[in-house]
Amino acid sequence: MLTTPERDEKPVWLVIIRLLRWHKPEGRLILMIPALWAVFLAAAGKPPLPLVGVIVLGTLATSAAGCVVNDLWDKDIDPEVERTRDRPLASRALSVKVGIVVAIVAMACAAVLAFYLNPLSFWLSVAAVPVILLYPGAKRVFPIPQLVLSIAWGFAVLISWSAVTQTISQPTWLLWGATVLWTLGFDTVYAMSDKEDDRRIGVNSSALFFGNYAPVAIGIFFAGTILLLAWLGIVINLHLPFWISLALASIGWIWQSLRLREENLPNPAYGEMFRQNVWIGFILLAGMIVGCL
Repeated sequence: MLTTPERDEKPVWLVIIRLLRWHKPEGRLILMIPALWAVFLAAAGKPPLPLVGVIVLGTLATSAAGCVVNDLWDKDIDPEVERTRDRPLASRALSVKVGIVVAIVAMACAAVLAFYLNPLSFWLSVAAVPVILLYPGAKRVFPIPQLVLSIAWGFAVLISWSAVTQTISQPTWLLWGATVLWTLGFDTVYAMSDKEDDRRIGVNSSALFFGNYAPVAIGIFFAGTILLLAWLGIVINLHLPFWISLALASIGWIWQSLRLREENLPNPAYGEMFRQNVWIGFILLAGMIVGCL
């Protein structure tokens, strides 16, 4: 039985930073990574710097809005989960009204940035909004809610690629597929830390859906990511640095898949592997940029 979270007595602005998860940058960066993959690959390694800035700020605003919306949905569930019980809305350190205002401000910032984009990218941004808003509810009705999150992540690729080319082509879809599978992999890893709490309170997750086969499923997701990125590298003729980065990423994903099969893996290990995927993503980004030149 979890105890009632203590109210947070920190200044409101610090509590809002926690609400936006800016004190945990890995969650913000891991959304930014596929967007940067797309903008650099679509521009052959040399995208306009103002566009890169818009993509970076847009992912920060979007992920901030997503975090607040998620916490608004889960304000009565989060207190029952060890990992989330101290979140500002769950602990009642912030009111629901403040949460709604922060979410609106974050979405407004994302909307202003979207007006910089071309019409196709703008309307893809609009199409992403329902997915972002409804994802937190998916865990209540859909057996694999991480798939909904993965589709939301995939919009980062479609928006960023089309922001450069004004079109969506075969390479775009290959990168989209790789991003969806990668997200399914790392977010299932993340969900494994909450498996017992989720089962107890009756919400769905991919970790629960796959059960004892979750490590196998994660390995398949990562293998699919590798294959689609390799296919992409061939289609757009990426050079040796990309293949080196893909080899390093593959080693990281294989190691994670094998480690997940260990019995009695400590709970913090899942968070560590999630954070490792941020580094893997940036290694791939570096390989993509240099591999384009």
